[in-house]
Amino acid sequence: MMYKYVVLLMLLFQTLLSAAQVKKVKNINYAGNTDEANTLNIFYKNDSIKNKPVLVFIHGGSWSSGKKETYWWLGRNFARKGVVTVIINYPLAPNVQYGEMGNDCALAVKWVKEHIADFTGSAEQIFIMGHSAGAHLAELINADPKYFNKAGISNPIKGVILNDPFGLDMEEYLTTAEKDHFYFDFIRTFTERPAVWKSASPLAYVNNIKNPHLLFYGSKTYGAIKLQTPRLYEKLKANHVPVEIKEIKGKSHVPMISQMIFGGNQLYKDILDFIQKTSS
Repeated sequence: MMYKYVVLLMLLFQTLLSAAQVKKVKNINYAGNTDEANTLNIFYKNDSIKNKPVLVFIHGGSWSSGKKETYWWLGRNFARKGVVTVIINYPLAPNVQYGEMGNDCALAVKWVKEHIADFTGSAEQIFIMGHSAGAHLAELINADPKYFNKAGISNPIKGVILNDPFGLDMEEYLTTAEKDHFYFDFIRTFTERPAVWKSASPLAYVNNIKNPHLLFYGSKTYGAIKLQTPRLYEKLKANHVPVEIKEIKGKSHVPMISQMIFGGNQLYKDILDFIQKTSS
C-alpha cells in the first residue's frame, strides 16, 4: 500500500515539475489593435534551447465559435515535447466572413515569424495546424496566396497538419448539403453565392501547394470530411507534394481533437515525427 502512495507522489511530482518547465505568455495582440479576437497565447519550454520548431494552432467551431483558451492543454503538451506552440484567436461569424478570418490568421502567422525568436522558436520552422473550421483556415491561407500577400510576407509555413478538416471544398458541401441549421450557420460565413463558395475552398488552390502535409481524419467523422480529406491527399500526391494521411479508427469529429488532451496520444508522435522529418 505504501509503495502505491510513493508511486502516486512521484507521478504527481513529475507532473508538477513538467508543468513548471512550460512558460505561458497570454493575450498578445498580433494585429496592432485592442480586439481580443486578434490575440494569441504562446507555450514554450523554459530551457536554454533556441530555434525550436513552432506550431501555430487554429481552433475549430464552425467559424462562429471557439476560443484559444480551450486548448491550453495542446500548448502545454507540445511545449513539453520541445515545440513552441502558438494558439490564436480570430474574429468569428456573424461579425465577419471567412475572408476576414483568413486575413487575420495570416497576420497572426506574420507576427509569429517576426517575434517567435523571443520565445525560443525558429522563424524558419513554422508549422500550422487546425481542427475542423480551423483546418479549413489553415489550408486556405496556405494555398491561396492572397492572404500572405495582403499581410505583406511570403508564405512562411514549413508544413501543414490538418486534423479532421471541414470545408476543404465548400462549394461541393454547400451545393449538396441539407438546408438545416448547420447550413444556415455556414451561410453567414460564406454568403449565398456559389462563386464565393468556390473562392473559399482550399481545394480550388491545390496546385499552389508545395509544402509537406500531414492529414488526419476520423473513421466516424462527417461524410464530407471522409470524402474531401482523401481527395486532398490524392491531389497532393499526384503533384508530388510530400503528404501522409492517417484514418483514426473509432473517432468522430470532436474526439479527433479532444483525444489530444492526453500527452501520450499517438497523434503527438505522428506530428513530432512529421515535424522532425520536414525540418531536416
